[in-house]
Amino acid sequence: MAQDGNELITKHATMPPWGLEGKRILVAVSAGVAAYKTCILVRALIRAGAMIKIVMTESARAFVSAETFQALSGEPVYTDLWDDRVSNRMAHIELGRWADAIIIAPASADLMARLAHGICNDLLSTLCLARPRDRCLLLIAPAMNKEMWSHPATQRNAAILEKDATIFLGPDRGDQACGETGDGRMLEPDDLLQALEHALSPKFLAGRHCLITAGPTFEAIDPVRGITNRSSGKMGFAIARAASQAGAIVHLIAGPVSLKSPWQVHRTDVVSALDMKQAVDRALESMQHSVIERSIFISVAAVADWRPAEIASQKIKKQHGESAPSLQFIENPDILAGVAARSPRPFCVGFAAESEMLHEHGEAKRKKKNIPMLAANIGHETFGQDLNQLLLLDARGSRSLPLATKEKLAQQLIEAIASDLT
Repeated sequence: MAQDGNELITKHATMPPWGLEGKRILVAVSAGVAAYKTCILVRALIRAGAMIKIVMTESARAFVSAETFQALSGEPVYTDLWDDRVSNRMAHIELGRWADAIIIAPASADLMARLAHGICNDLLSTLCLARPRDRCLLLIAPAMNKEMWSHPATQRNAAILEKDATIFLGPDRGDQACGETGDGRMLEPDDLLQALEHALSPKFLAGRHCLITAGPTFEAIDPVRGITNRSSGKMGFAIARAASQAGAIVHLIAGPVSLKSPWQVHRTDVVSALDMKQAVDRALESMQHSVIERSIFISVAAVADWRPAEIASQKIKKQHGESAPSLQFIENPDILAGVAARSPRPFCVGFAAESEMLHEHGEAKRKKKNIPMLAANIGHETFGQDLNQLLLLDARGSRSLPLATKEKLAQQLIEAIASDLT
């Protein structure tokens, strides 16, 4: 029997909001050529629904003008500790009280040193010290020459800031403006956006491990050919991202796809169904029993049901006038059923990509595999697409998650899992 829609809405009404919609983000810019990336970040934050205010140091204006950030954000830019636009000329108090999070991008070595030692000699350093630490996060994205980053003084300052609950985003390794290559490059805007989403999302799954499979598998016929399917991996990667945002320790096992790993997600790449099974088994066997019992396994990957009985050692050549070669197949192991049969076992969630009779086939699969939850969809309508719709099935009945982005559906699925676990 389908669960009443109003009951579902009421059930999730108490869930805190995800992501950046309506969040108040103070974007702070210190000196560094990487400030051009912050322009892109500001636009991305606005598209994500965040409310923005911008603070710049005097030195930052040598790289990007305050007028540029004002044009991008539609908001005035704050640079002066004694700004007349703020009541009582206390910008360092009002801005910190306003923000849910402060992200400093780029963060220079000089600014890090001042923050580490509580030196307040401009608006940015003062408001960071004056912010209410219990509800306003401080995230910094360092950007500097590799020698400056690796210097013992900078590393000591970073350690002090981390001890003070500052969240470090990077730095990355790569080409630098000085022409050298090494650690010290500021993270890309998309990484910073994901990091902010991660920091500000509700932690429904804090303390839990989550193992997720995603994408297709590729079953080789010969060294250059194989059998696969149209799965893009987008749904599985979206779920991994949502689970990580919800506070879980996430291990993503991905078939052959060209997708970027979500923020804070450990990833293992595999090719075939047997590779995927071995990776899942290794991941579970590395966990203690108490960890497995508090873990979640979400089997999103579109795993091939069969594989060729033999793989040719050389490319099978087409011979003129000869009939096509025949292939014999053997059944691949059922990864989800194997995990569900373990003792102890994680909370198992399956996916069913069907072409018809979604409820009937999905519920039959859920019962056959003896799992508490299954998400079913019409596979050929969603493979490779950015939108999807799901039918969630569990022992209490079914409920529909209507057409939405895969990121939004992933969040709704994680909420449903968290609800079932409580």
